[in-house]
Amino acid sequence: MNIWSFDFAWAFLALPPILYCLYACKIIPQKRYFPHLQFFGNPSKWRNLEWLLKALAVTLMVGALATPVVVDFSDPRNRNGIDIVLSLDASGSMNASGFGSDESRATRFEIVQKIASDFVMKRREDNVGVVVFGDFAFIATPVTYEKEIIAEMIGYLSHGMAGQNTAIGEGVAQAVRALKDSKAKSKVIILLTDGEHNSGAISPKEAVAMAQKAKIKLYTIGIGEKGEFDSKLLAQMARDGGGEYFSATNEKELKAVYDQIDTLERSRIKSAEHTFFEHYFQYAVAGALLIVLWLGWRRRVKG
Repeated sequence: MNIWSFDFAWAFLALPPILYCLYACKIIPQKRYFPHLQFFGNPSKWRNLEWLLKALAVTLMVGALATPVVVDFSDPRNRNGIDIVLSLDASGSMNASGFGSDESRATRFEIVQKIASDFVMKRREDNVGVVVFGDFAFIATPVTYEKEIIAEMIGYLSHGMAGQNTAIGEGVAQAVRALKDSKAKSKVIILLTDGEHNSGAISPKEAVAMAQKAKIKLYTIGIGEKGEFDSKLLAQMARDGGGEYFSATNEKELKAVYDQIDTLERSRIKSAEHTFFEHYFQYAVAGALLIVLWLGWRRRVKG
């Protein structure tokens, strides 16, 4: 999305008085007497055109002073946000129902898909990626700013696609790998699980150490009833990872957790040094200069 604006829009305040003076402040020419007026055409039309050209030249010069600029917000260089990876548990236990409202028969994983997709779409200034883990972990979507694609890909995921067990360490380690090429100043992993670590070649402690080394903040979320997930492990991982630990027993609480993380990890407002834009004042100056040169040339030819 491109947005036109002016760095110094207040400069246009000078335009009305200048145009008025150009119209009302008449230059009194030196009187000359010539008997053969028939050799001259009617100058009124030319004078009107000359005034319009002068007014256009003045407008262009004031416009150049106002400094027109176009900001391209679709350009990734304008994204001064956070790089986030959602690491989602897709083990067999995520097929359990009863996590939503009383009328809902949706599984835990289906509810997580919906809430995670909503979270992704809110992060307009950020790059987001998704990791799925079960017996093993894999990167479902790389870290990117294409939110619509990420949300759509989350909808294609399913529980059990990475195995039936819960490799929490692998889930964090793979998320660290997804962020290895990140140039963002702030990098975050949000790990969600409903079980205990019982699979994988990498332990949670080793995975957290990897995140610490890469300067990645780690948030952990445990979902389900008390005792279904290892709350002590998740809390310790979040402490060591510089983030926070959350738990949710139902859909409403999980949505509130993601909303809270969304508030905690807000992107800073873009500053000028992080904004990619193009100035166009040179075109206004060039247009005004051409008009002035043409008017001068015409007067010289007439003189």
